[in-house]
Amino acid sequence: MTPDPDDPRVQLANRAVGEVTTVADPALPPHLLRLADSAGNTYVAKQHWRSARYTQEVTAYTIWADRLHGHAPELVARRDSTRTLLLTAVHGQRGQTLLPGSPEEEQAHHDAGFVLQALHRSTAGRSAGALSVELATRLGSWIVKAEQADLLSGPERRLLCRIADELAATPMDSAVCHLDYQPQNWITGDEFRVIDLEHMRRDARVRDFARLEFRRWQAASHLRDAFFNGYGAHPSATEQRLLERFGAIEAATALVRGQEREDPVLTAHGRTVLSRLG
Repeated sequence: MTPDPDDPRVQLANRAVGEVTTVADPALPPHLLRLADSAGNTYVAKQHWRSARYTQEVTAYTIWADRLHGHAPELVARRDSTRTLLLTAVHGQRGQTLLPGSPEEEQAHHDAGFVLQALHRSTAGRSAGALSVELATRLGSWIVKAEQADLLSGPERRLLCRIADELAATPMDSAVCHLDYQPQNWITGDEFRVIDLEHMRRDARVRDFARLEFRRWQAASHLRDAFFNGYGAHPSATEQRLLERFGAIEAATALVRGQEREDPVLTAHGRTVLSRLG
């Protein structure tokens, strides 16, 4: 398929690897484009609309991706003026399409734990308190948004505010985190790989488990065990309590985003997590 020569993603690829063609991939969202060069090598070109996300993903690929030891795409080229990246394509099956209850699904969670522990272990640190306050402040901003949208009852607001105060006073280990670590961002096959690094930054290490804890493991505890067996350690009682507190951010975010996107599934997820916290 002939690509649009005016597309910034195509222009970047043509300069970096020579003339390319478009590879049809209906599974990709609109801001991603799969391309192939004359030798048959395939790439994914990505254009960001937000400068902050672009900068964050560039940092992820140029500084942190090597800590994943080959379990992520490689950055081939970038163009800051158009916020465009060219990445090597990774091939395999997305984690969320694996048959529920299958050995392949369980293996994917084990591999995900193994890969994440390498990133966390090589970037581990200890927060001096600023991170705790930052996360509490972030939760506070989501509480305000949820209040403005009339999404919280009085008791729900008080519960979330109490958790924000608890987070602000809780010491926590830090590490560079993926922060959207869930099956939709895993590619399985001959080798496990992680994609979508645009959220990657230093954060509370335990928070990297939150998407799985609240979106996947509640109905599949064996996957939780497989993940932490791969990771090399299960959360301590203290870490588990902190993880539960991070559910407040998950709940408030889901409620607000669910309303903004008119997504009843996301809204229901926010309600479920909020109920669990209560």
